[in-house]
Amino acid sequence: MPDSSSLPLRDIHLPAEIAWWPPAVGWWLLLAGIILIAVAAWWWYRRRRRLRFAATTLALKELEAIEADFRAGICDAGDAVRRLSILMRRLSISLFPRSEAAGLTGEAWLSFLDGVLQRPAFSSGAGRVLHEGPYRPSVENEEVEPLLVLCREWIETVGKQRR
Repeated sequence: MPDSSSLPLRDIHLPAEIAWWPPAVGWWLLLAGIILIAVAAWWWYRRRRRLRFAATTLALKELEAIEADFRAGICDAGDAVRRLSILMRRLSISLFPRSEAAGLTGEAWLSFLDGVLQRPAFSSGAGRVLHEGPYRPSVENEEVEPLLVLCREWIETVGKQRR
């Protein structure tokens, strides 16, 4: 039998350790996916914010138009109240979920508007005209001025809360 020391054997050589850089293709794809999701979420958030800001800005411009028409005598008090009611309803439906704002009428509608201001300015204050005015035969001019101020405050408040 041959002597084992005379055999041409070498010691076992392990391969070099796998380097951590550059990462495998799967890690690059995961990183790209995370970046893509983050950019999409950021874009969606900015778009939603811009649309909400645009809704309150347009509502304030419409309110100024109603106010100018009322002060110039182009529309009477009843017409101004009807236009304000429509404006408040449209803005509410634009900013809040439809299930929350669209089907409200009467006292529930006024309570919803009060919820933004956190005081009963619509249900027991000057805003009551918003509910009763469109159905009255005549609305006094003195009732419209406080309603215009209250609607402006509501629009500005809801705009700040939604940003």
